[in-house]
Amino acid sequence: MLITLIAHDKPGALETRKANRAAHLAYLEDTGVVEQAGPLLDDDGEMIGSLVILDVPDMDTARDWAENDPYAKAGLFRSVDLFPWKRVIRR
Repeated sequence: MLITLIAHDKPGALETRKANRAAHLAYLEDTGVVEQAGPLLDDDGEMIGSLVILDVPDMDTARDWAENDPYAKAGLFRSVDLFPWKRVIRR
């Protein structure tokens, strides 16, 4: 099951993001369920959130994954939304 995670950072949290980035990237790699991922950017190119596509068995697994993300544990996000996603185009 593909799930999109769309997270928006708390205002002024860029330093929290930078301080936890290495742990977050390792988590993405180590868990083995991330299809695609990358930061959301503002007009100046600064990171302001995250978009992650997970390939997991069910929504509960996606919620658990999201809660254990080092960014979430550091209190980076103002909001996190999870949605089932249907891939229509693949390049």
